[in-house]
Amino acid sequence: MVTIAGLASNRGRNLRNIADRAPGGAELGVVVSNSADAPVLDWADEHGIPSEVVERGDDEARESHEERILDALADYDFDLVCLDGYMRVLTSTFLDAAPTTLNVHPSLLPAFPGMDAHEQVLDAGVKTTGCTVHVVNEEVDAGPIVTQEAVPVYTDDDADDLKSRVLYDAEFKAYPRAVRWFAEGRVTVEDDSVTVEGDVDAGLPERRVTSEDRYDELRYGENPHQDAAVYVDETCDEASVVGAPQLNEGAKGLSYNNYNDADGALNIIKEFDEPAAAVIKHTNPAGCATADTLAEAYADALATDPMSAFGGIVALNRECDAETAELIIDSFKEVVVAPGYTDDALDVLTEKKNLRVLNVGDLGERTETYTEKALVGGRLVQERDLWTPTLEDLEVVTETEPTDEQLETMLFAWTVLKHVKSNGILFAKGTETVGVGMGQVSRVDAVELAAMKAEEHAEGKDAQGAVMASDAFFPFPDGVEKAADAGIEAVIQPGGSVNDEDVIAACNERGIAMVFTGQRCFRHD
Repeated sequence: MVTIAGLASNRGRNLRNIADRAPGGAELGVVVSNSADAPVLDWADEHGIPSEVVERGDDEARESHEERILDALADYDFDLVCLDGYMRVLTSTFLDAAPTTLNVHPSLLPAFPGMDAHEQVLDAGVKTTGCTVHVVNEEVDAGPIVTQEAVPVYTDDDADDLKSRVLYDAEFKAYPRAVRWFAEGRVTVEDDSVTVEGDVDAGLPERRVTSEDRYDELRYGENPHQDAAVYVDETCDEASVVGAPQLNEGAKGLSYNNYNDADGALNIIKEFDEPAAAVIKHTNPAGCATADTLAEAYADALATDPMSAFGGIVALNRECDAETAELIIDSFKEVVVAPGYTDDALDVLTEKKNLRVLNVGDLGERTETYTEKALVGGRLVQERDLWTPTLEDLEVVTETEPTDEQLETMLFAWTVLKHVKSNGILFAKGTETVGVGMGQVSRVDAVELAAMKAEEHAEGKDAQGAVMASDAFFPFPDGVEKAADAGIEAVIQPGGSVNDEDVIAACNERGIAMVFTGQRCFRHD
């Protein structure tokens, strides 16, 4: 464990933050101040942290003062020195005798060193500032840099605005990060350079710097009492609903929920090379299908659950023609997303005043390889689930072999299922959905929901002879038993349960073909 000796002249807010967070298990072992009135001393006393006061005499040399500081620290064991608003320039007397000494400066060094950094930033008119954690040497703010953190400078900022933003949004991130790296033994300091092991460019790097511009302020968020905006990543080359032209002039703009659903719908139809259509509601597919024509694909997708599709979002992976447009406006929809529209299709779609018509352009390749989710106090980042099984990936585990048609349907069903909230179950025939059971806390409940949807909501199709896809393994046979009762004749699932043999036996008893993919496709957002 790394123990820190902190030197501060005032409140020591960075030291207090480090003590609270204990980055890498580091602990603040002692606080030294050159001012008996420093508020950090009262804080240290309240938290049971030893403190020392070593004030400098009026005519005392810096070296003499530093020797007395070292004497005060002689009874403490510490591995790292952290300065925080320590208003003295240290000399080699202290630096040579003490372990590595760090300081945090409120600018992005080497720019704006010394006093009044925030005023310097404002006078220079720069649009980005931040902080720098550096190794202390005898020059002012000139030691080798360990890490930095940037924050924006806004037009109406004054020095107090910058001071607060840099402290809370930059220093409170960068200083603990640097301490953690030292605590983990990953920092090498040699002469005028610092090397951090593992701080390299990678898919999931040690640290991330992101910057996005506000594209639009939205009427509200998920609910009317929530403020919201949409931000754009100008470096994204993949077809996106953010920034897509809205072709029906005068229609209201997209809402927060519209953006979320339209993005989900677009992601589904990007999966397919054949003409494909999907109808989304609350980020779940109410239906999806591929067919020889776009109009057929849309009709098949809609027929899965026309009731749930009411007020939904439609996504198409081909230029929308007039025939498809006529089918779309036959019932209420919020948004249509497509890579283009014929003039006749636009004439039809724009008859509906508030149907938002988005042109996302050529779908092209899926280039965004990571997804993320904000958490309170952090952010989850993961690889995007772009994996879809091929025939070679499927392991037949039952006595009954799936037919070629069932195998094709299995692959289709899995591709759509990736976009269903877990626990997710999907029934399909050919290349169209029949029933979708989404977002259930019990897998057998998801099966029953999909069966109910197929039985009660689907139009012109049902679950008899259909394929079932499950986004994770069946922990017990009851899921396939319920599916068999609904008419399911083939199953695709990951496998991997301790009860796989019982599930396989249940399929064998009912003549159901089942394959394992070896991979699951959970989706929780």
